[in-house]
Amino acid sequence: MSVEIVAEIGINANGSVDIAKDLIRMAKECGCDYAKFQKRDINTVYTQELLDSPRKSPWGDTQRAQKEGLEFGYPEYSIIDSYCKEIGLPWFASAWDIKSLEFLDQYNLSHNKVASAMITHCDFLKAVAERKKHTFISTGMATMKMIEDAVDIFARKGCSYTLMHSTSAYPCPDEEVNIETIRSLITRFGPPVGYSSHDVGLLPSIVAVVLGATVIEKHITLDRAMYGSDQAASLERRGLEMLVKECHGVKKTLGDGRKEIKDIEQDVAKKLRYWEER
Repeated sequence: MSVEIVAEIGINANGSVDIAKDLIRMAKECGCDYAKFQKRDINTVYTQELLDSPRKSPWGDTQRAQKEGLEFGYPEYSIIDSYCKEIGLPWFASAWDIKSLEFLDQYNLSHNKVASAMITHCDFLKAVAERKKHTFISTGMATMKMIEDAVDIFARKGCSYTLMHSTSAYPCPDEEVNIETIRSLITRFGPPVGYSSHDVGLLPSIVAVVLGATVIEKHITLDRAMYGSDQAASLERRGLEMLVKECHGVKKTLGDGRKEIKDIEQDVAKKLRYWEER
């Protein structure tokens, strides 16, 4: 059993390519397999009323100013694409609308990602599945019926996928992560199944791997005190190093399940089972 680690950068770059590059480099140095971003056309995703509403941020006093400040466009993603190729860390992104999905097409990414919010958007799911790229499908805020409907679209389009168990709370308390759902998804749909984490620690991700998760997606940050709604549910460098180490260590810890006297026990058995020596 192997596990891949996806470093979710998302909006934690705070609209800065320099911060994005620092996070990409951190993900690479910590042993992650992918860097992940998010792409939105804000005029599609949000209502005019919401965009005009007040919100204090480093970019201004409205929701529009904040969301435009966080969003990367062609110049930024082209730099990100080049940098990821330079250091050897593949990247992909979750599109939140069809226009953004089409935008990402130009980078010829190896994977797509369906965010939990989009799992009930049938037209969007069809557009993703038609691209035939292996797709990570997050299942936060979804019932089994919603997941079944999404899976049916991908099956009919012949597009491979990994279901990602998730609870859409930022951050998510441990008592709400419901990691046992990993086994429920494997039983119902078969592997592969992963875990998209919004909790603040390591334990749920490690348990997810024990239960059969083959992908762990975790938000990362340079500093959890930075501005942003996702920072508090993210790992800094040391936490990410530990996550990668512990998740990859699960296979060795689980072993093969056979009960026998191991080579490492032989000398101890001779020393402690004194009666067998007489």
